Amino acid sequence: MLSGLLEKYMDEGISELEDTRILDNSPFDRIGSPKRIANLFGGKEAYLKAVRELERAIYEAA
Repeated sequence: MLSGLLEKYMDEGISELEDTRILDNSPFDRIGSPKRIANLFGGKEAYLKAVRELERAIYEAA
């Protein structure tokens, strides 16, 4: 899941990651609905927290 988010970041930029509608698109749509994906993280807020942590890790590595 996180590797898919990283690929989207590389292709489309950071603003796309913060928009949960990205989960309606490939490759995430193969996992399930945006709600189901968020639930895999423990809910929408936990998903958004994971995205922010991924963003932070990207910028720290740069």
